[in-house]
Amino acid sequence: MATLAGVFIFLTIEGVPGFFQEEQFYKGAGNFWGYVDHLLFGTVLAATIALIVAVPLAFGIALVVSHYAPKWIAGPVAYVIDLLAAVPSVVFGLWGINLFAPKMVPIYDWLNAHLGWLPFFEGPVNPVGTTILTAGLVLAIMILPIITAISREVFTQTPVLHEEAALALGATRWEMIRLAVFPYAKSGMVSAVMLGLGRALGETMAVAMVLSGGGGISFNLIASSNPTSIAANIASQYKENTPGTLHVLIATGLVLFLVTFLVNFAARWIVAGNDRKMAR
Repeated sequence: MATLAGVFIFLTIEGVPGFFQEEQFYKGAGNFWGYVDHLLFGTVLAATIALIVAVPLAFGIALVVSHYAPKWIAGPVAYVIDLLAAVPSVVFGLWGINLFAPKMVPIYDWLNAHLGWLPFFEGPVNPVGTTILTAGLVLAIMILPIITAISREVFTQTPVLHEEAALALGATRWEMIRLAVFPYAKSGMVSAVMLGLGRALGETMAVAMVLSGGGGISFNLIASSNPTSIAANIASQYKENTPGTLHVLIATGLVLFLVTFLVNFAARWIVAGNDRKMAR
């Protein structure tokens, strides 16, 4: 708590002046909120894409490892997933920019050709693949081990008697999981998702390397007009700062801190509410 309070105090003292700087420090945005709105949008959009991709995969892998796969398969799979969590974000960034992004360009061309009537794929397609969708997919791979590991642990903690009782009543394995495992593990599943979301919101290097941001608010996922994230913007702009722009960057960090805090607060509130229901 002391460390958290210290970080908040520092961000507040150094960041509040960033809300009231001259227009020149906001890079043509006019005011602070005009400067940060597209950065916040890019942060949330990339994290949302990551969650949409990672959460179903993570829960599926966790279920296979904990309830379906034999031990000689489950052990190595769990080890490989856990090993991914130890890979530095800069390595994911290098892989994303040099290998993954170029491979995604043909897919983006196909999406634009067949689904271009949707605002998400209307183009023009980024020729090198460094888009918000690429960044979101890289983030999904990065948060996958966190969500999978926690989900696997809470799934395996389901009382065996609950599972055996469901099977004894004639439930299939999937019905047993749906009726016995998921209700018991709901709090842990929410916590796993929120931890993954926190990682995605605060990720810096991978997003900075993969995403060629600079645009405004746009739902086009495959174009070059995507905004970057708050953390990536701080990393890319920090070396070229002046006292005025430094306060602005710290102010954006304060916004990110508050967003992350609210996400964690919401997760705790959801988990606490579910625990109260389970206790009744």
